[in-house]
Amino acid sequence: MLQTKLYLPRLRPALIARPQLIERLSQGVHRKLTLVSAPAGFGKTTLISAWITNRERVAWLSLDEGDAEPLRFLTYFVGALRTLFPTIGEEIMATLQSLQLPPIEATMSALVNEIAATAAEFILVLDDYHVIDSQPIDDSLIFLLEHQPPQMHLVITTREDPAFPLARWRARGQMTELRAADLRFSATEAGGFLNQVMGLNLSPAEINALENRTEGWIAGLQMAALSIQGRADTAAFIDAFTGSHRYVLDYLVEEVLQRQPERVRNFLLATSILQQLTGPLCDAITGQEDGAEMLESLERGNLFVVPLDDQRSWYRY
Repeated sequence: MLQTKLYLPRLRPALIARPQLIERLSQGVHRKLTLVSAPAGFGKTTLISAWITNRERVAWLSLDEGDAEPLRFLTYFVGALRTLFPTIGEEIMATLQSLQLPPIEATMSALVNEIAATAAEFILVLDDYHVIDSQPIDDSLIFLLEHQPPQMHLVITTREDPAFPLARWRARGQMTELRAADLRFSATEAGGFLNQVMGLNLSPAEINALENRTEGWIAGLQMAALSIQGRADTAAFIDAFTGSHRYVLDYLVEEVLQRQPERVRNFLLATSILQQLTGPLCDAITGQEDGAEMLESLERGNLFVVPLDDQRSWYRY
């Protein structure tokens, strides 16, 4: 077991305080689940890391693609819990170390019973859950959440919504959600980030221009700041800064496009010329008949589409 996957992330020395989001997270701790779902570069891990500095008992698991194998996932899941409760899951770990995977529901049932026997309240964070593409693992966490003891709170950060019954839990008031719209920097936060954290000296007008161009996307602001550092022509750069800037393109290609199936990549590239998107219009561009379905899928996956109406008929990038 790689112990560094269980380490709590170190906070950067200079951070923008986000008290309203911290308060929302704290108010939701009595619910079963906190879901932080937003595209790459919105500060999901940083926000949760800042929040847990004020919490007493927190277990952390940084996920990677290899954890999509159920045996490995359960091993690390129990391992994360054991950072707080060293004796929990001893029989389960012995079974898992024999490389025999018992029925996942039976494993989770045993784990739920052991968690219920603990006296202390705690939080378990599963970071980067979008790398898990496994129905058995999804099912195991659904079972856990449906039977979760009250002293446990689960936090999931992800770039796309997991295949959980989110609508049901939302209706029951059992989950707290933070999404891209919540995580975007305001103009004030953008100004603090650009001038205090990144060491620039931008005017309010320049800050507002960058905040508008990036729509508060934190990674976009950071890439703009890196490009501005050392430049004499700051105003000209800001006027020209768009999503086609090479740093932004490199980030999007590496962090978003390359991780998508070919069908999704082709759709994104073909429809990128459109100012607004609707299913039939996308069908006309791509020559396919799945435009509406693809747009709904992109929204669920937080792939940079913004709905323009409540019916989810029109979108923009």
